[in-house]
Amino acid sequence: MSQTILITGGAGFIGTNLCKRLLKEGNKVICVDNLYTGQLRNIEPLMKDPNFKFINHNIIEPLNIEEKIDQIYNLACPASPPHYQKDPLFTINTCYIGITNMLNLAKKNKCKILQASTSEIYGDPLEHPQKETYWGHVNCFGIRSCYDEGKRSAETLCFNYINQYKVDVKVIRIFNTYGPSMAKDDGRVVTNFINQALYNTDITIYGDGSQTRSFQYVDDLIEAMTRVMKTDENFHGPINLGNPHEFTVKELAEITLQLIPESKSKIVYQELPKDDPCKRKPDISLAKEKIKWEPVIQLKEGLQKTIDYFKMIKELDSKKE
Repeated sequence: MSQTILITGGAGFIGTNLCKRLLKEGNKVICVDNLYTGQLRNIEPLMKDPNFKFINHNIIEPLNIEEKIDQIYNLACPASPPHYQKDPLFTINTCYIGITNMLNLAKKNKCKILQASTSEIYGDPLEHPQKETYWGHVNCFGIRSCYDEGKRSAETLCFNYINQYKVDVKVIRIFNTYGPSMAKDDGRVVTNFINQALYNTDITIYGDGSQTRSFQYVDDLIEAMTRVMKTDENFHGPINLGNPHEFTVKELAEITLQLIPESKSKIVYQELPKDDPCKRKPDISLAKEKIKWEPVIQLKEGLQKTIDYFKMIKELDSKKE
């Protein structure tokens, strides 16, 4: 049955892919984004769909929607270090005030709401891999804290609304995700490496490259998100969504260069940023149990699709020049 679904951050990377999926399933989608990091380019093809509506709005301000909402996906927040560190107060306010406004909207509509939390709530983890029961190892006043602690406080609000107002909230913790519709200046390692290779600039590894990440292709994440939203009112999470296959950052750089053999880029090393986690790998036992899910797209396949996307963007940008 068709539903009216509100997606905050809908012009962003994950939001765009979620909009496409939900429209394809026949739903009405209301995309809310203030375009701080979201891109109109992402959603322009969707504007022709009569079931798609775009609202330019900052969720730090209350949002009035006259029609009945059936589901809310709250994805609004800068998610890469260069973007969330650019204006730390804006970031933490988006996390805290923004989710408060969305929780109140869910309460008013008596609808489900999914909160996009993050693996960053685990900080630089002392537990490996990370289970949902791990409380994390976070510097509460470091340069990443506006995002890390913002998302942790948002989870607190979610569970208080569950307990106090019986709002049906689903909390997911997203691990490193990549794919089409990412911004070229996203600042995260996959986009950095791909675009450095495509433009023949040095591939920059911070530290010695031995730090590990687990890379999840966006289609796998979208599938998991829609499954979590379908769980009953007794399940709220938090639930890890990520790919448990672990790679070093150096391995990612080498694979990227293998997939772009025409690149003249060389790998260079720079100082590791403060509070950058050394290890990050999800334990997805809960996801396997509750939503019967695990990633199916492996790194080389997903990277090739992402490289093809950025090659297309490069070609489009060159035609504008």
